[in-house]
Amino acid sequence: MKQLLMSCAGLAALTLASCAPPADAPSEDTNAAPAAVETAAAPTAEPRYGSFGMDVAGMDSNVHPGDDFNRFANGTWLVDTELPSDRSRYGTFSILAEEAEEHVQAIIADAMAEGGEPGSNSQLVGALYSSWMNADAIEAAGTAGLEPFLAEIAAVETHDDAAALFASVHHQSPFGIGIWADPDDPTVNVMRLFQGGLGMGNRDYYLDESERFAEYRQAYLAYIAQIFDLAGISGGSEAAQAILDFETQLADVHWTREDSRDVTLTYNPMSPAELDALAPNLNMSQGMASMGINVDRLIVVQPTAISGTSELFTNTDIETIKSWMTFHFISSRASWLPAAFDEASFGFFGQTLRGQAEQRPRDRRGVNLVGGALGHAVGQIYVDRHFPPTSKDLMDDLVQRLTVAFRGRLENLEWMDDETRAEALTKLSTFEPRIGYPEIWTEYDGLVLAEDDYFGNRIRMAEKGWADQLEDLYSEVDPREWTWPPQIVNASYNPLQNQITFPAGILQAPFFDPNADPAMNFGAIGGVIGHEIGHGFDDNGRRYDAEGRLRMWWTDATNERFMERAAMLGAQYDTYCPIDDQCVSGRLSMGENIGDLGGLQMAYTAWREYVDEVYGGEAPVIDGFTGDQRFFLAWAQVWRNLYTDDALRGQLVRGPHSPPRYRINGVVRNLDAWYDAFGITEEHELYLPPDQRVRIW
Repeated sequence: MKQLLMSCAGLAALTLASCAPPADAPSEDTNAAPAAVETAAAPTAEPRYGSFGMDVAGMDSNVHPGDDFNRFANGTWLVDTELPSDRSRYGTFSILAEEAEEHVQAIIADAMAEGGEPGSNSQLVGALYSSWMNADAIEAAGTAGLEPFLAEIAAVETHDDAAALFASVHHQSPFGIGIWADPDDPTVNVMRLFQGGLGMGNRDYYLDESERFAEYRQAYLAYIAQIFDLAGISGGSEAAQAILDFETQLADVHWTREDSRDVTLTYNPMSPAELDALAPNLNMSQGMASMGINVDRLIVVQPTAISGTSELFTNTDIETIKSWMTFHFISSRASWLPAAFDEASFGFFGQTLRGQAEQRPRDRRGVNLVGGALGHAVGQIYVDRHFPPTSKDLMDDLVQRLTVAFRGRLENLEWMDDETRAEALTKLSTFEPRIGYPEIWTEYDGLVLAEDDYFGNRIRMAEKGWADQLEDLYSEVDPREWTWPPQIVNASYNPLQNQITFPAGILQAPFFDPNADPAMNFGAIGGVIGHEIGHGFDDNGRRYDAEGRLRMWWTDATNERFMERAAMLGAQYDTYCPIDDQCVSGRLSMGENIGDLGGLQMAYTAWREYVDEVYGGEAPVIDGFTGDQRFFLAWAQVWRNLYTDDALRGQLVRGPHSPPRYRINGVVRNLDAWYDAFGITEEHELYLPPDQRVRIW
């Protein structure tokens, strides 16, 4: 199998993503109590969290669950927990990620001790980590690694010269290219072209006129000038203003995040000739040829943004374009360079944009680097050490139970007509759950890494990564591949392959604990399973059919009823404003909110079916909590989280997930069973009249 180099953003992801080998359709046989719940009902070891898997001490009984379920479930934890100085947000995902880091760090140490032949997994792991940790060698190398690339930029004389550099592996361009499955035929890959070029990542940072965003822009100017100064390039302040002005104009032609996540708006197949007509100044045909891309069809994600970028590019003086390319080449490689560059980058992106007080320790950053870039090399050992086969079996059973529960709900959904229902049931029957780890592992053939050349290592990794992208472009999609390593703390749904993926990293307590009370597993990992299944039927996922093709399989009448319910949910989330001048975008977060709502309802249905089967109608009361109360508390406690204000602002403008407090309160207030479990009445702040509770799945 070809090598896949992952981005080195770290092992932790604080929200469940929606991106993503097949198992048979889940059986409908639910007569026997599964091992997962039998073990949980009669633990053989102490659960990781509390007497039955819940953090009772972290709750705040002074808050009524109907007034703020998040504070009721997590209030003491939220007050007593101090946000670590090297974090901009911290919660259950962070805690699990730190545990995974410790495991990966031990694997790296063993690899370094083992050594191995050049190109072997152990040699690559040890060399990458050693080159990163050798800060003295990075200091001694200085900026020598930059010089040949900056010379290429300095040699640019015309816009055509600049466009030629855009079409290279290493240089900044005002657009991005990706290779993944074609929605028209998900068995083959296709090239996608999308908007790009913004140093702050999102158009809101340039166009939002509120005070804090103006401060971000002033800090960005200072950071750009600082990068030029550190590199010994004169005129940094003047270049900074020109770069900010250029990026602001670029932001103005960019699509919003809301439009950019709409899978129908962003599906725009074109020929290369049509692309050249759309964006004549970017010389795309020549650029594609120089990068080894030879296709007769591609997808342009945001056509008006690409045409606007083409026009802006040719109307911007070439010196500004060169300054912009120079800045981004250096800035995006700041951590490869002497400490002053790394510290400057953290000062802006970490401290200013995220509110993070301190850098994470260098060794932990190195662990995340290796765990991301060579994730399957360490992942194979991680699985052997930390994910027993019994856990995989128990998860398979839970997925089956959730699937059966959702099938029952689909069969009886009153707003869906029979024609659409038949298609939905077919899609559900083809869902492929992937649990723990892939059936085939990524290999790193041909990659050369040295212990004393970190800059060179990263250059070679980028070049290898692009070579693998090209290989993908001319190959059929292999549904067995995982882009994630198994130690990551996350879960996902891939609509193009109709796969739900649960890496081993998230299958740890408190999400999943074989020794905990069954209610906790159903409410925690069960809700996550339901969330990912629900992505197949959210506002975007529902547009893909059972084969992963983008196709409208809904009748007009049923589609209209879905849209009405989705609009109600979006309107609810539009009212949630955790910062005075910044609110949740119900449209941007729609898919995740539908996933949360449908997923928890799905998990609750499965939980009640289990209760009837195993307990004969009612779960035992444990420490004063009923089974249903424990179920909802499990969901709430896995989403507990602390944020800096800047990180929270970033979450709101970038999305697509709602802040964790609304993944708790915003969901439960729409579920009748939650009202019954805690005696919620119209006197309580979260109360919604029954006709205002959104019921979709």
